[in-house]
Amino acid sequence: MKAAVLNEANDLQIMTLDKPKAGPGEIIMEVRSALTCGTDVKTFKRGHPTIPFGGNKVAFGHEGSGIVHEIGKGVEKFKVGDRIAAHNTAPCHSCYYCQVGDYSMCDDLKQMRGTWAEYVRIPAELVQETVFHLPNELSFRQAALLEPLACAVYGVDLSEIQLGDLVVVNGCGPIGLMMMKCAKLKGATTIACDFTDIRLDTAKKLGADYIVDLKKTSDQVNAVRQLTPFGRGVDVAIEATGVPEVWEKNMMMARKGGMVMEFGGCKPGTTITVDTKLLHYSQLTVKGVYHTTPKHVGMAFELIKRGEFPEDLLINDSYSLDHALDALLAHANGEVIKNEIVIS
Repeated sequence: MKAAVLNEANDLQIMTLDKPKAGPGEIIMEVRSALTCGTDVKTFKRGHPTIPFGGNKVAFGHEGSGIVHEIGKGVEKFKVGDRIAAHNTAPCHSCYYCQVGDYSMCDDLKQMRGTWAEYVRIPAELVQETVFHLPNELSFRQAALLEPLACAVYGVDLSEIQLGDLVVVNGCGPIGLMMMKCAKLKGATTIACDFTDIRLDTAKKLGADYIVDLKKTSDQVNAVRQLTPFGRGVDVAIEATGVPEVWEKNMMMARKGGMVMEFGGCKPGTTITVDTKLLHYSQLTVKGVYHTTPKHVGMAFELIKRGEFPEDLLINDSYSLDHALDALLAHANGEVIKNEIVIS
């Protein structure tokens, strides 16, 4: 089969790989739509702690939807020909973290890798929990938003946003935009911060109440605080860039007793400095959050079915598999929110 393979950093090639086969409980999905994301960009540029380089064996990509091509022994929920949306992970339900309900921390997280290919194998654990039948009216393109949206839903849920809260989202890439819209759905007033016009325009279209154009201010923290009553700061500050400097600024934007959600994954080995006086005397709650859980995957799929996250706002251009690198580089350059790779 044809596949895009990341051999090493900055080396994505179209190659021919063996077509996968379905083991017990597994599905082989014929991929119809796959998407680019910020994690793909970071992995392409520098690698990723949980995504190994593929050599000539593993296709790239982890967001996608398609059609059931083959089912393994024991699969009853799906049949060949079914249209499906597939999340890329499911927890093991056996390790310590699963036993205490911290599913995103699972020690043996089962993963689907390789949606930038004609076919991808979906492990049995995912088939049981995080793969869904597509309604006829739902496009493959929109269904492919499942994985990033599930992460955004999880982050917003952990941020404990209340009706009427004032929330800032620092970074309006795909995840930041989705988190902003999720905050709106929870009844928050939202502030969206970014320096890229297409991202700020999309934030407006998704309902952001205030926009902070970082090209026009030298003091991001003050610009946000000036939008809050008496300059006291926001109830919830969300970081979605993966830049340590923005992690630090994010903490400076929260009011006393506020919630600080640090979502964007930074480069391994980087650090931040925390003002201990601010943390202590302002009684801040600072949370790191990673990935998502099956519960939040299900929530995300329901939001997609409701049409809360229009594909035409979040997915810009479509590329063939042969031009997957072009799709990724356009994403990396900030020219789009996300790109689609049309497989078949």
